[in-house]
Amino acid sequence: MASAAEQLAANLNFGALAKADELKKRIWFTLGALIVYRLGTYIPLPGMNPDAVADLFRQTQSGMLGMFNMFSGGAVGRLAIFALAIMPYISASIIVQLLSSVIPTFENLKKEGEQGRKILNQYTRYLTLVLAVFQAYAIGVGLQGSGNLVLEPGPFFLVSTTITLVGGTMFLLWLGEQITSRGIGNGTSMIIFAGIIAEFPSQLAQTLELGRQGAISTGLLLGILLMAICVIAFCVFMERAQRRLLINYPKRQVGNRMYEGQTSFLPLKLNTSGVIPPIFASSLLLLPTTIASFSQAQGGTGFLSTVATYLAHGRPLFMVLYAALIIFFCFFYTAIVFNPVETADNLKKHGGFMPGIRPGERTAEHIDRVLTRITVLGAGYLTIVCLIPEFMITYAQIPIILLGGTSLLIVVTTTMDTVAQVHGHLLAHQYEGLVKKAKLRGARR
Repeated sequence: MASAAEQLAANLNFGALAKADELKKRIWFTLGALIVYRLGTYIPLPGMNPDAVADLFRQTQSGMLGMFNMFSGGAVGRLAIFALAIMPYISASIIVQLLSSVIPTFENLKKEGEQGRKILNQYTRYLTLVLAVFQAYAIGVGLQGSGNLVLEPGPFFLVSTTITLVGGTMFLLWLGEQITSRGIGNGTSMIIFAGIIAEFPSQLAQTLELGRQGAISTGLLLGILLMAICVIAFCVFMERAQRRLLINYPKRQVGNRMYEGQTSFLPLKLNTSGVIPPIFASSLLLLPTTIASFSQAQGGTGFLSTVATYLAHGRPLFMVLYAALIIFFCFFYTAIVFNPVETADNLKKHGGFMPGIRPGERTAEHIDRVLTRITVLGAGYLTIVCLIPEFMITYAQIPIILLGGTSLLIVVTTTMDTVAQVHGHLLAHQYEGLVKKAKLRGARR
């Protein structure tokens, strides 16, 4: 028989949204914050030549700048004050997570609960500031050395560019924290989500223009639409997929009361690593291409240009290395974020055990074996989704970067997380209504 919570969730509908005042405030706050972010992506850096910026970006958008431009909602292509977006924060978060598994001090903070998490978050902010200063200064130096991009190059331009870009990143970090605490969804993910979605109309218009010009047939356009729906459904299915390991808790006596044994599950997600593997793999492979593009823009040629040719989008070497790096980072990052030995020790401390498996070392080995098997499926899923746009660009000559890869994964996971939070707020609102009705009935009696 379904529990009261399951029955309530089954009858959940968005008609209750009109009565959930707290949820509506959170949604409006999130929309307002995202509008502020989008406005900032159109404010250019001071001292830039807009025409020269547009020409340079058209030459280098196939490299790392194209990926960063996608995540920043076009701010990189316009060299806006939010051009760095929150990429320094993402890098800092990944570094802190890696250090938490290597340095004992960070590992102890991770185990201290809420207080330790606050300290780690503060370290992440400090590291974000350091990375943002370094990247902003490097961008300023690169802009000064890229022809006529800067109207008045010099120390003042470097200082103003560094301060502006760092300020934009730290403002977005603060805005993301405000969305997380006062809005709906994870603030960082929502900002990246808004940037990707903002680029979707231009991608769609570009595809329709190809169809109007006759470069793409009507049948192929319909096939692309059907493929997009299938890919999104596939991503949703795989992101929700998990392997549940049965956990039993024996009977226990507390004082004079005897508590019955309980049964629960240890859920292991099929894609434990999330979108980190594609981001790492793309960054490593696009770095030579980006450097070579800047070198060619300045009239230079050499070894990097040859490497960039073989690592261009759609080339066999690029796709082979891309798939290999995604698979490697899937296993590497999963090993970082999930510790089977620690999980087995926690189960043993609380008296939990898996049927037919001895607690302790045997349980850790079983969890590690199951996790390795499902990570193989998760790595294959990520590889397929990320290679779809490469095949579309190469064999169908369709420049659609939002059909698959990191961007689509971020959109799908962020949407699922936001919808889950909306359902959670609606569920809590309905529970409050039921509690109030129960109290009124009790008072009448």
